[in-house]
Amino acid sequence: MLGSRWKWASILIGSILLLAACVQENPPEGGQQDRSGDAVEQSTAENIYNNNCASCHGQNLEGRTGPDLQQVGGKYSEEEIDDIILNGTGRMPALKQIPDDQRATLAEWLAGQK
Repeated sequence: MLGSRWKWASILIGSILLLAACVQENPPEGGQQDRSGDAVEQSTAENIYNNNCASCHGQNLEGRTGPDLQQVGGKYSEEEIDDIILNGTGRMPALKQIPDDQRATLAEWLAGQK
């Protein structure tokens, strides 16, 4: 019975941390239009990161309970990062709830962190 309470308490705390990480920035003045689409894609990737990763890896990729990701692109390729997000590794759980297109956007953005 006590183990079950700890399990639910852990789920609750994890949910609270995840919700706390869901801070979205306002779009820049003049909208998010960019001929190349880079500004929009970066903003999208940052939102995906904030909604799914920041609670463990920090708002600035500095690491918290999860490792620092500020230079993750120098360690892993985009494909490797995509696989880690999808399947998890070590203490990191699989994040199968992230749709394929969003996961690809996030992996590409993280791979650029060097």
